[in-house]
Amino acid sequence: MQILQNLQRLTTQAKLRYQEFRLYDAASYMLNHLTPRQSFELNQDIAYGTKARQLLDIYRTTHPLPQRPLIVFVHGGAWQHGDKKDYVFIGEAFTREGYDVVVLNYHLAPQHIFPSYIDDLTLALNYLDQHQQELYISTEQLILMGHSAGAFNVMSAIYHPTPYTLECRSKIKAVIGIAGPYHFDYKGDPIAQDAFDQNIPYHEVMPYYFVDHNPIRHCLVVAENDQVVKKSNSDDLDQQLRQCGNYSQIVMIPKTGHITVLGSLSSLFSWHFQTKQSILNFLDEALKASQLAFFNIQQLAFHEVRAQSWNGQYCL
Repeated sequence: MQILQNLQRLTTQAKLRYQEFRLYDAASYMLNHLTPRQSFELNQDIAYGTKARQLLDIYRTTHPLPQRPLIVFVHGGAWQHGDKKDYVFIGEAFTREGYDVVVLNYHLAPQHIFPSYIDDLTLALNYLDQHQQELYISTEQLILMGHSAGAFNVMSAIYHPTPYTLECRSKIKAVIGIAGPYHFDYKGDPIAQDAFDQNIPYHEVMPYYFVDHNPIRHCLVVAENDQVVKKSNSDDLDQQLRQCGNYSQIVMIPKTGHITVLGSLSSLFSWHFQTKQSILNFLDEALKASQLAFFNIQQLAFHEVRAQSWNGQYCL
């Protein structure tokens, strides 16, 4: 009897969560329809691979920041649905601030399971890096951003049981996870179970277990009223990142849920929430820190060359 009750409870939760995603699809249609388009030039359906879902859109800002920082955004949808065309409002929100933005499609469950999503993201990142000149973008100041399942994807591209050949990893300055699941057991999960091999334990998959030390800055955005992804996912990853000596911060967004936290980035609503400004502040600090680190390396190299020159003269 208890087992049946638990099953009914899980089924009800799954239906409510799925309904929430469906409502988001309808809301995003209206949101994109109302989104202004003066801040970008859009290049759609660029193939980063040979398969049907391996397409991306580039939003080129009309007033770029120095060095043209690039945000690569990965959508959510429980790894089972979602499309790049639904995120015009994300492209506009950040091109307005001087960032170029890429939004990509990837293969979906249940036809495709982990790690196909990460394979696609890695392929897209390498494509962007290799073709940046002809695409009129730069990957020198690269930022990864994802929502929900997309947040898992961007973290897994960096922290993965089998490290990927990610040619631009050294250029990734920051990663932003919005309402992301980074440390959970997907076995029997009514939403996620179709996206993962149920015979592989979660501790052999979750990015939480594969964090290494690196200079990438991490921002974990949490919705105060998230009923889909537990806050412990961000708390656990934040702790793991810090223990490895990495920079990480958690940003809690009041009065938002799992879906509305992303919608709050829209320029139509961002004035009412702290989401966008918190991310912009984080990115400003991350890019400044990156530039400072580059300057320090240049200075060190200069002094080393100068010291070698003086030593050479002395030996003569």
